[in-house]
Amino acid sequence: QGQLVESGGGSVQTGGSLKLTCAASGLRLDLCGMGWYRQAPGKERESVAIFTSTGIRRYSDSVKGRFTISRDNDKNTAYLEMNSLKTEDTAVYYCASCNLWGQGTQVTVSS
Repeated sequence: QGQLVESGGGSVQTGGSLKLTCAASGLRLDLCGMGWYRQAPGKERESVAIFTSTGIRRYSDSVKGRFTISRDNDKNTAYLEMNSLKTEDTAVYYCASCNLWGQGTQVTVSS
């Protein structure tokens, strides 16, 4: 049975940085492709960045130029490096792959 576990969330001030990690077991991130999503209080879950099985990366307009998605196939782990964080980036961040979701990790950005 596959599992995704996110980590790396926390509280930072605006302009700060965080790096999220998504560790996969029982599935292959490089075969399924994967994505990072977030859900802020009172809002719907939205896509932040995706990394397809063919190696294409796409970002939402709101994070383009600030966030970077990457993947280590040997470790079967994905990352989301977040720089220049804004208060509107505050949300629970989830990784998803092979129709599975992780439990989420909270990111809070304060001014």
